[in-house]
Amino acid sequence: MTTMAHETVVPVVPAVPAVPAVRSEGIRRSELAAFLRSRRERITPEQVGLPHGTRRRTPGLRREEVAQLSAVGVTWYTWLEQARDIQVSVQVLDALARTLLLDASERTHLFQLAGAVDPTPAASCTGVTPALREMLRALEPIPACIQNSRYDILAYNRTYARLLCDLDAVPPEDRNCMILVHTDPDWCRSIVHLEESRRLMAARFRVAMAGHLGEPAWKMVVKRLTAESPEFRENWERYEVTGLRNTKTKQFLNQYVGLLTMDHTDLWLNPESGARMVTYVPVDEESRERLEKLYGLAVTANS
Repeated sequence: MTTMAHETVVPVVPAVPAVPAVRSEGIRRSELAAFLRSRRERITPEQVGLPHGTRRRTPGLRREEVAQLSAVGVTWYTWLEQARDIQVSVQVLDALARTLLLDASERTHLFQLAGAVDPTPAASCTGVTPALREMLRALEPIPACIQNSRYDILAYNRTYARLLCDLDAVPPEDRNCMILVHTDPDWCRSIVHLEESRRLMAARFRVAMAGHLGEPAWKMVVKRLTAESPEFRENWERYEVTGLRNTKTKQFLNQYVGLLTMDHTDLWLNPESGARMVTYVPVDEESRERLEKLYGLAVTANS
């Protein structure tokens, strides 16, 4: 700013022409292509369970290996890295994020570059208010969490975090009971009646999904489990349906304190969206004492 004879003279700045939408899209695709290449080149074959081989001209994974691991066509993935004008679904983005071992920040960046919304629980925990989080803490040592109808675990207390596995160590996008009961070894070992639980959960998931058939997040769960779990495929193909029971007795074989027999209760927070608070109350004195011990371990681990 320059002053002359008590008058303010504002320099005239030439207007910067807006970037045409077509050019902006091209820039975004180029950034996406460069990001994918950079992440592909930093992943070794050994990190994703592939042999290294002896004839690798470039570092990291080959395009065809990324395509194979992500269950997409090699030509299609090549076009993506060439910044061609092609559509990318959230299911494919999710598969690429897993194949390329992206962390939470990188995953967010990937979806932003693709102009898509990440539908996983890590991206959004709507409806979990500070008051609800305080309720979860106040219920301790009783294990409790908040889930939606898709079985996403949106919030949980310290005892629940150690009930079936080390939930804090699970990536936020994988904190889903349907995914964990089919893919997490610790979670599976902790459930006494595993096959019965898997079958009932698949039947309940099918009922809940009836109102969300077009939503990518629901389809992502089914597609992933169909690819990764023969047990899920078998149960899903039964086309069984069943409703939820508000209270039922369950048994868990916790890796720290042993057998726990507890009543599972669903406290409905929003019936329209399926949001509920899940609690586990011990049914006998032995389970109560073991749960107190588990709570003590959880508190120590978080201190």
